Amino acid sequence: MTHALSASSLCKRYRSTWALRDCDLALPAGRVIALVGPNGAGKTTLLRLTVGLLSPTSGSIEVFDSSPTANTPQALARIGFLAQEHPLYRSFTVADLLHFGASLNIRFDRRLAEKRLDSLGIPLDRKAGALSGGQQSQVALALALAKRPDLLVLDEPLASLDPVARREFLQTLMGAVAQDGITVLFSSHVVHELERVCDYLVVLNHGRIALDGDIDAVLARHRILTGPRSEMDDPRLGAVLEATHSDRHTSLLVRDGAAIDGWQEQQAGLEDVVLAYLRGSATIEKREVAAS
Repeated sequence: MTHALSASSLCKRYRSTWALRDCDLALPAGRVIALVGPNGAGKTTLLRLTVGLLSPTSGSIEVFDSSPTANTPQALARIGFLAQEHPLYRSFTVADLLHFGASLNIRFDRRLAEKRLDSLGIPLDRKAGALSGGQQSQVALALALAKRPDLLVLDEPLASLDPVARREFLQTLMGAVAQDGITVLFSSHVVHELERVCDYLVVLNHGRIALDGDIDAVLARHRILTGPRSEMDDPRLGAVLEATHSDRHTSLLVRDGAAIDGWQEQQAGLEDVVLAYLRGSATIEKREVAAS
């Protein structure tokens, strides 16, 4: 299998604070990969290491078997990066931005960018600062895609967008994935949006990898079981990631458990699984709730 990104014992420290600790990853090429975690989990640090804006404190990271810090035109051409704030030169027209992008990137496809922007009704003679937030995000995405990258890295690209702009952004992105087969590494807090467009999951918490894998395979391993109030001492339950108790019933989110007579079983959703790992996958969390 070809890996778009490989990391081994990857660590990054800022003075006395560790942003990443002992991260091992092997992300497959040609996938849309969701990177999920709370604020301060290390997501932006991992993305900046991926695109070569930072260097590891220890360990290693490679993008398509090359160091992202190589800083050669050939290496940089393989990676596209879109930061959360969609940075654009506000006094530049859209046409100026396309000319600027073409002058800096050896694989830049200006015609592709113009075609995408024309389909969205974004005029080339309009200054970037005069565009709406959604239009600015689309221009930034068009610039990133025009690099013809093998890996496109997106850092919270939906954070400042309204629902309509968010949907248009995702439609443009998925159209590019379908057409060009690029790999996308996508950081976001909006889990239900990620479930619609991503097929691979990485959960990052406290600077460490809590979970990673194909989303369908991850969900297949996790279930929600509901039954009589229980102390969870049945080994058939597998790994209990989270438990919620009422006066009479217990609801469990389990990994790799077997079916138990008398317990109702349902498929765990992606948000259920992600939140369980973010709240503490190494321990069982018990929350007392009012009886229904």
